[in-house]
Amino acid sequence: MTQPTAAYELAQVNISRLKAPLDSPQLKDFVDALDPVNAVADTADGFVWRLQSDSGNATDTSVFGDDWLIINLTVWRDTNALTAFMYQGQHRELLTRRNEWFERIQEAMTALWWVPAGHRPTVAEAEERLLHLREHGATAYAFTLRTSFPAGEAAPTAVSGEAPALPDVECPV
Repeated sequence: MTQPTAAYELAQVNISRLKAPLDSPQLKDFVDALDPVNAVADTADGFVWRLQSDSGNATDTSVFGDDWLIINLTVWRDTNALTAFMYQGQHRELLTRRNEWFERIQEAMTALWWVPAGHRPTVAEAEERLLHLREHGATAYAFTLRTSFPAGEAAPTAVSGEAPALPDVECPV
């Protein structure tokens, strides 16, 4: 008997601000670890997809129009698969050293959201979800590992103080 296919998968974006250029000696250990860590991710249980450019990673992909920002955009089976990968092996080692390579940012730089199975999120979609999280906090539309939501479709939260837009309908008078 085959396993039923999940209707939703977990999209994850993580954006970081570099402390130095990618080709600098300061970032050498990080850059050298990219291919091995990505290879482990690609075969991890629950991994579905990751954004890649011709370089095999996404470090040359523009995000928010800022050359000092780099993006990691992935899709996973669920939050358990993502956390299992994040906190093991070489990826865990890199997490412990992140302050050597990336600026410490106060605003949210990571967002999660559910996508229909088979959907591959764009950078624009990831930017929009991250901005939504910054403005509204964790909601079903954009959330964090600390405050997650069950799989399913979610709409953005209306801007505070504004009523949601109503559909255009002819009103007989």
